[in-house]
Amino acid sequence: MTQILVLNSGSSSIKYELIDMAGPQTRAAGLIERIGEPMSTLTHEAQGRQLRIERPMSDHREGLTAMAEAFEQTIPVRAGALTAVGHRVVHGGDRFAQPAVIDDAVLDAIRDCIPLAPLHNPANLLGIEVAMQAYPDVAHVAVFDTAFHQTMPESSFRYAIDRATADAHRIRRYGFHGTSHAYVSRAAAAFLGRPVAQTNTITLHLGNGASACAVRGGVSIDTSMGLTPLAGLVMGTRSGDIDPGALIHLLNMGLDLGDLDTLLNRRSGLKGMCGHNDLREVHAASARGDRSAASALDVYVHSIRHYLGAYLVELGTLDAIVFTAGVGENDPVVRARVCAGLESLGIEIEASSNEAARGPSDVADIATAASRVRVLVVPTNEELEIATQSLEAVG
Repeated sequence: MTQILVLNSGSSSIKYELIDMAGPQTRAAGLIERIGEPMSTLTHEAQGRQLRIERPMSDHREGLTAMAEAFEQTIPVRAGALTAVGHRVVHGGDRFAQPAVIDDAVLDAIRDCIPLAPLHNPANLLGIEVAMQAYPDVAHVAVFDTAFHQTMPESSFRYAIDRATADAHRIRRYGFHGTSHAYVSRAAAAFLGRPVAQTNTITLHLGNGASACAVRGGVSIDTSMGLTPLAGLVMGTRSGDIDPGALIHLLNMGLDLGDLDTLLNRRSGLKGMCGHNDLREVHAASARGDRSAASALDVYVHSIRHYLGAYLVELGTLDAIVFTAGVGENDPVVRARVCAGLESLGIEIEASSNEAARGPSDVADIATAASRVRVLVVPTNEELEIATQSLEAVG
């Protein structure tokens, strides 16, 4: 049995999944929340059995101890049973284009990227260090959200500011959601029965965070997120693209840097425009005649179509548009509006197929038979992608 334990450590949470790669098959999965608070919770499911643990967990070490207890009560993971532990790391800068078996040099490199992802890399690093103590005899692998986009040409990743300043402070487009874009682009090629190297896709990862990616022959050539996950598409609470001059104007009007950070990351996007960051609530409000909700939906769809058009030009030829993540997999209204009126570009969806594709377990093709470009709904599986890359890294 080839088993990979996948860990995704946040500042106060740990999401985990035990995957048998022979299937592949998920043997167990769980979520530890509110680490460091008066009462923490662990929810664990293994082969149909559910378990819940509630008690204070002061740090990630106690969280992993609780995870080990949950495994012991369901499907014990004995010494030697793990092939590797795969860790999600948000930012690898320009240092990592592939997963990396973790050693002191890799830990130092992750630490060096903290200024680029101050909210995420410290938590990822803490989870790695604790897990390496808990599982000292197992290979640990870092899988980076940014790695898939390291194939972008300079014309895509370089910002047009003073070169010396940009290079000194590592200011460039990095992109995120790389594990998801990599997974669904390969899954789309497999569904179409085409070699990945001969398949062009535009992948749309639409969740509370959202990004688009142009994938040529399995390789990312452009993506919408930038130095941070704030750029690109309109998101649940994030602004997406905005004129940087507007930020200078707001600073001149008296806002400080903290105000701007809160505005752009927490009080913008759908929530900022209409008070709701959940698209189900936006749809409901729009149906009730809420003009701000209807306008927010218009802006949201426009931003997706903007990148769709740009990436179609960049790729030249397109085999498939791929919708994935919470909104992409479950919202037929957004999918229909994104693809509306694109018949002249060879993009046409079939209404009943689109409506039926709500959280599909397998890939769903919602394009008409006449559509030259296939329109696919592909459930993402970032944990499986991390496990796959971890297995490849350890040989």
